[in-house]
Amino acid sequence: MKRIDHALLSSSLGSHTTLSSFHFGTPGQGQKIYIQASLHAEELPGMLVAHHLRSLLQAAEAAGQLFGEVVLVPVANPLGLAQRVDHKPMGRFDLDTGENFNRHYPRLAHEIFAQVQTQLGQDAVANVALVRAAMGQYLHQWQPATQLQSLRRSLLQLAFDADYVLDLHCDCEGVLHFYTEESCWPQMAPLAHFLQSQAILLAKNSGSYPFDECLSGVWWQLSEKLAQAGVQVPLPQGCCATTIELRGELDVSHAWAERDAQAILNFLQQLQVLRCGPVPAVPPGLCQATPLAGSQTLTAPAAGLVVFAAHIGQQVQVGELVAEVINPIDNQTHAVRAAVAGIFYARIRDRYVTTGGELGKIAGATPFRTGELLGA
Repeated sequence: MKRIDHALLSSSLGSHTTLSSFHFGTPGQGQKIYIQASLHAEELPGMLVAHHLRSLLQAAEAAGQLFGEVVLVPVANPLGLAQRVDHKPMGRFDLDTGENFNRHYPRLAHEIFAQVQTQLGQDAVANVALVRAAMGQYLHQWQPATQLQSLRRSLLQLAFDADYVLDLHCDCEGVLHFYTEESCWPQMAPLAHFLQSQAILLAKNSGSYPFDECLSGVWWQLSEKLAQAGVQVPLPQGCCATTIELRGELDVSHAWAERDAQAILNFLQQLQVLRCGPVPAVPPGLCQATPLAGSQTLTAPAAGLVVFAAHIGQQVQVGELVAEVINPIDNQTHAVRAAVAGIFYARIRDRYVTTGGELGKIAGATPFRTGELLGA
């Protein structure tokens, strides 16, 4: 194992922040896997999974069982981890800019298209290498103007040439669920099933350029741009990325983390990055993949106390009561009902909501939303 500490741009005199990455295996020997945790810094289950993965990967490396490279970043957001207001963690949005730490990554296909358009040929492997080199060059030349941009650049420099990217998050309260782009789903399905994901949300482009789609989207976006320009060259999906929501914020336990770390190791065996005995069989999925555009976000029709009638992981039907919002001053109760049938896979942790506030999400099977599919 090799540890590298990456200095981030300082936003204030006398203040210095570093991002730490841990490198296992041999670069260039095989596939590269990049795994990071807690980009939303208050989402801690992934940090514990990374803790368990680290010791497992060290043991595999010492036994000569790694054939490829694994890069692990257990604390992907040291900036957000240090943000607290009135003793409450504030790790989702950068307090200096107001921006979500997992949005607004660069549009890499747009940035490198002119450079690669005339250089790509009929060798698919060479084309992947060429695109990765162009991404690496763009990131090298990018001069971040803020500490947040410095963090984004450092994370992308660690991950841009990975074959697989796993971004570990969690919801407020939720079952384990899985986001990935449509072009990545065939390759990512075994991982979702090893993790026993209870909801799988697919999108071609969810909007706002989150970290995972910045890296997986560049490939299908380049393919579309090339086709529009009349350039016929083979360009595989060079990176498959996913955001894995490891249940809820309070689900930080060794039992869950050990199970999730083992599931990721099983996936590495499937990829032949880890070779340590029989490859485990992929278990049957607990759910069908559904479109992110079919997910209903439940909102509060009024302000008040929240009382949930449905539990997370419950299959709900159209019209079924999911929650009540109670105004104890006017003695009013507002019913919030499902508009789609599906798994109630995530809900808020707080039990008071303001008018229009988000309450939870149901994974419906029929797309009905367009535009920006992710919340703030």
